[in-house]
Amino acid sequence: MAAVIIPGTSEEKVDTKLAPAGNGSGSVSINEAELESQEVFKRTEDGVDFRNVIPSAMYSLGALGGALSVVGWSIMNTYTAVIQGDFKTRHPECHTLADMGYKVGGVWLKELIGALYLIAFVLCAGTGIIGLSVAFNTLSDHAACTVWWGFLSTVIITIAASIRTLRNIGWLTWVGFLSIFLAVFIVVIGVTTVDRPAAAPQTGPFDLGYHVIAYPTFAEGMTATTTIFVSSAGTSAFLPVISEMRNPRDFKKALYICMGLVLCMYLSFSLVVYRWTGQWVANPSLGSAGGTIKKVSYGIGLVGLSVSGCVYQHVAAKYLFVRILRNTRHLQSNTAIHWGTWLGCSIGLGAVAFILAESIAIFNYLLSLVGSICFAPMAISVPGILWLFDFSHYRTGSLWQKSQYFFHWFLVVLGLFITVGGTYSTILAIKDAYATGLIGSAFSCADNSNSGH
Repeated sequence: MAAVIIPGTSEEKVDTKLAPAGNGSGSVSINEAELESQEVFKRTEDGVDFRNVIPSAMYSLGALGGALSVVGWSIMNTYTAVIQGDFKTRHPECHTLADMGYKVGGVWLKELIGALYLIAFVLCAGTGIIGLSVAFNTLSDHAACTVWWGFLSTVIITIAASIRTLRNIGWLTWVGFLSIFLAVFIVVIGVTTVDRPAAAPQTGPFDLGYHVIAYPTFAEGMTATTTIFVSSAGTSAFLPVISEMRNPRDFKKALYICMGLVLCMYLSFSLVVYRWTGQWVANPSLGSAGGTIKKVSYGIGLVGLSVSGCVYQHVAAKYLFVRILRNTRHLQSNTAIHWGTWLGCSIGLGAVAFILAESIAIFNYLLSLVGSICFAPMAISVPGILWLFDFSHYRTGSLWQKSQYFFHWFLVVLGLFITVGGTYSTILAIKDAYATGLIGSAFSCADNSNSGH
């Protein structure tokens, strides 16, 4: 997220953009001042200036299948992010994906996407709460009930998420990125130095469970695929960031840097960790090396785990905040209504994230559920619909234009398939995990960091 926050220039200039006209030809000149007048957040002097700104899945898919999945989904999610950003540029009044839904489908699609948007990012905030509570349990040797660690994590994340502008969160995201990078890098080095994975039997023979090619069942494959997919699928969170950039058209520069880093790190780190830990990888993977390395990595990663939940909670709260105060003076004025609404949104969603995190307290299942129910339609199907809305005339165009047209219909269908198949598979996996005792009861005090000591 930090790489996305790149300030642009404020000079007024004329830009040339492709206009999705019904006849399918030509371009028009769009005056930046006209686009500026349609932006959600205006430039202001006296108000608030908002515009400044997977290793366990490898076991199911095998090293080759997992690597192809990481690369494929990263490229796909980058492309659909470009679709969303370009649509935002052509329709600058759209602050979030829900606004885009209203543009192409009216109120019903806006509310459907808005609900998915909130659920997705609140659940993502929940994964941040889980990750941070695991860290506290690790560092304290489970000195307190996990629910209390989860509550403390929620308070920390909510305080950070309540910072009003992404500009002021920006420096935190850079620190958080460095924190997580170093923590994971230490684990990657650590797993290559131990005789056997920390979670594996420490005496006698054992099956590492490393496979170049695996043959998962449909449910196993879908759960693993959606886990990998969701790791780079939160691109709809970039849209509010674009609204807070000085020059919203600079988003592609940041997008390519961000997604390129994500792809390189996920691919290299996950392959190394899977090669040395196999089926014994921990969830989250920071616990895979065990012992001292586990504590060091969680200690260094504390800031990153906090920021990851903070950013998603902030985006969800900002969505509600704008929905409530849009087109009123309170949106950017420091009034009691402004502050009350903002803090109410942030604290309220933090409470919901805490409840969800403590109800489904296994990290990878929660990620799979988020990917299936929310991000599959938002990151695949909806971008396809957005493209079709602006370029419907391609259906009767050249062969290349027709190919693009039907490819984007394929995106719509693919997103629906992942939604149905992924949700079904994840529910089965969660049911089996509860039946076998892998997941304890809701709001359990049990240690959620038990990945080998």
